[in-house]
Amino acid sequence: METLAGMEGYAVYERSRRRVDGAEIALVRGPSGKSLWLSRALPGFHGDPLPNGGILCPLAPETAAALLKLLPELRPRRLPEGPSFGFGDRLGLATPGHVRAARGSRAFPVLAQQSVRENARTGRTFAEVLADAVFGALQEGYTGGFAADADHLKSIEDALEAAELGYTFFTCDPSDHVVPAEELPEKELRRRFDAIPKRAELEREYRDRTFEIKGLGRLHFSELDLARAAVKYLGAVEFAAEMYRALRERLPDGFDFELSVDETETPTSPLEHFFVVQELKKRDVELASLAPRFSGSLEKAVDYRGDLEVFRRDLRAHVAIAKALGGYRISLHSGSDKFSLYPLFAKEAEGLFHVKTAGTSYLVALEVVSRRAPELFREIYALSVERFPEDRATYHLTTDLSRVPDPSSLPDEELPKLLEEPDPRQVLHVAYGSVLRSPLGAELKKALLEFEEDYAVALEAHLGRHLEHLGVRG
Repeated sequence: METLAGMEGYAVYERSRRRVDGAEIALVRGPSGKSLWLSRALPGFHGDPLPNGGILCPLAPETAAALLKLLPELRPRRLPEGPSFGFGDRLGLATPGHVRAARGSRAFPVLAQQSVRENARTGRTFAEVLADAVFGALQEGYTGGFAADADHLKSIEDALEAAELGYTFFTCDPSDHVVPAEELPEKELRRRFDAIPKRAELEREYRDRTFEIKGLGRLHFSELDLARAAVKYLGAVEFAAEMYRALRERLPDGFDFELSVDETETPTSPLEHFFVVQELKKRDVELASLAPRFSGSLEKAVDYRGDLEVFRRDLRAHVAIAKALGGYRISLHSGSDKFSLYPLFAKEAEGLFHVKTAGTSYLVALEVVSRRAPELFREIYALSVERFPEDRATYHLTTDLSRVPDPSSLPDEELPKLLEEPDPRQVLHVAYGSVLRSPLGAELKKALLEFEEDYAVALEAHLGRHLEHLGVRG
């Protein structure tokens, strides 16, 4: 990084330099962190004036909004055809490394991706998530386009908030409206099905009918199959359609809409997949992707646990239905570090796939800190273990704290190895919110700014490995 002329103590990120409207713009780093430097004041930008006539603006959502008016190439875009990949960033510091990983990849990047749950745990907002992605892309001189995903939306109000900010991708999570129909006694199942206002219409369309799906074969709805699918998913379908209609009214030029049914107790069957999408199509909902609940275990931060051949069989069915009903992507959630799945997933999906990662970038940050600031890592580890029993509540995990070692007895050089073991890795992953909301969160971000290049290099390697195993990079 070179020092900015006339500004002692400030260095410029050379790849970020732009010239627009007769002014030079660049991301700079000074004694108090990063700022956006403008050689002269421009409309919409507010900050500290400089003696040479320039201005230093904070890296805040308001600054990002003004920047996007000047540099439209940094505005989030809709997904093009082909595979796509979500780079979640819980710290707001990972985008430079994500951009480096994405360069040369055939998977379109989603650089702003955060769920409402994650925002609640980190104390961030959709506006801040998008701003951090914009400034990170600027820092790396990236102009190849990216999407912004408001992930796991459970309310229409949250979806519309993200739409106002410029998000282009909306992941509807209707899990609060899914009924565990497979747990109901048959008598209760029939009672609930009979109570559905459009039961007769559903029976005409599905009951005892067979649907031919190319590449899969025949799907046949018995009376009970239909009752289970309708009772289980019809409320979720109605909620998703309501969210879609609200977004369409707010964004008439279009957007990408994903339905996530992966956070259920049982795998999504081909019949359920077919029923849900058929019902969405009747309500004029156009899907960009669908995230089914796969068999096996897709736990956070560790590789897939299950039978790969069963996964392959299920995936083939989902892909065949997706092709038959519109050509939307199959989305793999909890997609971080599922290296044994990636080649199979990419091959069977034939380019119709989306993968979401999030927590793995936070773990890469902790790995950097374990090497460069071991005492800070020990404090983060201790807090994570303390908070894990409560923080694990909303995650499907098999973590056993008895298998989590005490780091106090480990020498500094052994600390990075903790992030190679499944149990401590999951403990660190799940407790991110407790860490980031504590004083340790500010210390972690300070350390990562100090070791910024280490973090970017480590992210490029780790996320690049994901993309390579998916066959879309290298």
